[in-house]
Amino acid sequence: MSNLQSEQLLQMETTCGSLLYELQIIWNEVGESDKDRDKMLLELEQECLEVYRRKVDKANRCRAQLRQAIADSEAELAAICSAMGERPVHIRQSDQNAGSLKEELSKIIPQLEEMKKRKYDRKNNFLEVLEEIQKISSEINGSTDYSSSIPAVDETDLSLRRLEELHRHLHGLQTEKSDRLKHIQDHLCTLNSLCSVLGMDYKQTISEVHPSLVDSEGSKNISNDTIQRLAAAIQKLREVKLQRMQRLQDLATTMLELWNLMDTPIEEQQMFQNITCNIAASEHEITEPNTLSVDFINCVEAEVSRLEELKSSKMKELVLKKRSELEEICRKTHMVLEADSAIDYVIAAIESGDVDPACVLDQIELQVAKVKEEAFSRKDILERVEKWLFACDEECWLEEYNRDENRYNAGRGAHLTLKRAEKARALVNKLPAMVDALASKTISWEKERGIEFTYDGIRLLSMLEEYTILREEKEQERRRQRDQKKIQGQLIAEQEVLYGSKPSPSKPQSVKKAPRMSTGGASNRRLSMQAPKPDPLHSIKGTPRSRKSDRVNPNEQLNNHLDDGFSSLSTGGDSDSGSST
Repeated sequence: MSNLQSEQLLQMETTCGSLLYELQIIWNEVGESDKDRDKMLLELEQECLEVYRRKVDKANRCRAQLRQAIADSEAELAAICSAMGERPVHIRQSDQNAGSLKEELSKIIPQLEEMKKRKYDRKNNFLEVLEEIQKISSEINGSTDYSSSIPAVDETDLSLRRLEELHRHLHGLQTEKSDRLKHIQDHLCTLNSLCSVLGMDYKQTISEVHPSLVDSEGSKNISNDTIQRLAAAIQKLREVKLQRMQRLQDLATTMLELWNLMDTPIEEQQMFQNITCNIAASEHEITEPNTLSVDFINCVEAEVSRLEELKSSKMKELVLKKRSELEEICRKTHMVLEADSAIDYVIAAIESGDVDPACVLDQIELQVAKVKEEAFSRKDILERVEKWLFACDEECWLEEYNRDENRYNAGRGAHLTLKRAEKARALVNKLPAMVDALASKTISWEKERGIEFTYDGIRLLSMLEEYTILREEKEQERRRQRDQKKIQGQLIAEQEVLYGSKPSPSKPQSVKKAPRMSTGGASNRRLSMQAPKPDPLHSIKGTPRSRKSDRVNPNEQLNNHLDDGFSSLSTGGDSDSGSST
């Protein structure tokens, strides 16, 4: 290479020398003066110098341009590295033995191009993330013009750290979008269920909220406004559902009442069984389609109207039935039904339309409830009355048994009769305590409720007082008979002292019989002394004899018991007198 350059220079020098020699020959022929020759040579040297100067200037400019290009490339490379968050590349520091400027520039250019390509790719990544962020943000905000504008990328910060921040922001927006879509889907499912139960058009309902919700495959509007409108639609339908549910449950309650009043057959009730089974259901438990539709409720209302008309036609029968029920309860509990209105007058008033049958039924129902409540409070006393009257029956039987002279004769079933007599004596011995306890219970009941305890219209305490008086009279009669026997015995003894004893054939027999009969009389007196004290609850049920006639006066029952006792006492007294005589 150096030889070729030297040869070229040598050739150029030869050419310039030959040209100068040829110029001198010309000048010689022309006859140019030395002055002119020197002037021309000076001009020639100046022109050559000018040419060299231009070339040097051009070379300097080229060198400066190369240096500027290198500096610009290095600066751009440093700016790209800074924007991308990477360490700057220092070419001169990394390669101190670099050659010419062109070589240095040729090394920088590929790196710069590589960094520009990486910056372009990084910028595209930023654009993709920013476009997705802008798109999701617009969907959340309810805007639809996000595609008309391109997001601006800050090229001074294209670092991975910034890109990661944008990715996190995008992930947050995607999560929010997913949550909103799930929220909207839940709202749509709730709306679908409500529309199904209410018999409404689901697509028409959601299209009124937002048209994008109709297409299940397409994108849905997830703005706050859409979610709020969905929530408002759900709240509105729930209010409608609650209103219809309350209406249907009221109809079902009325239907059950009418069924019970008119004893509707089970076969007729089966048609509306799905209504009555939901009579106490809550709002979330009613999910069957068309359960609360307008047509279905109208159908139920038509059935209730039919039953109401049927009820009106059967009201007379219902009033009679309820009245009979009330009378039966009063009969069983020995209470007197208040004669506030004659049933014939009530029926006539219903037929004429002067009285509302429902009001009459309501009054009877109230009376039934009142009577049932009072009957429950009377239960304990009535049970005691029953025991008391049963004890009175046993006392009467025992007195009759004691009057039987053949009661100790061995016979078929005599041991069973004897066992019953023993049980009867034990029960009769409890009669005074039973009467006292019954009176105490009755007084407490009357104080607690502020009314008198009656038995078939008669105050129970009056019955107990009358029974007590009769029992005292019965005891006085016993004492009178005992005194009479004692006086008769004294007269017989005085006669024996004055006139002597004249035994007769029948006297030994009478002497033998007297102790047995007097013992029986004593036992009778002892049992009748323990006369039963009436228990208010048991007195209502009555004795076995009173059960044959439900309306027998309890005082008459007590008088019968006491009369039986008196007759047994008088019989026993007569037999004892006869035997002693």
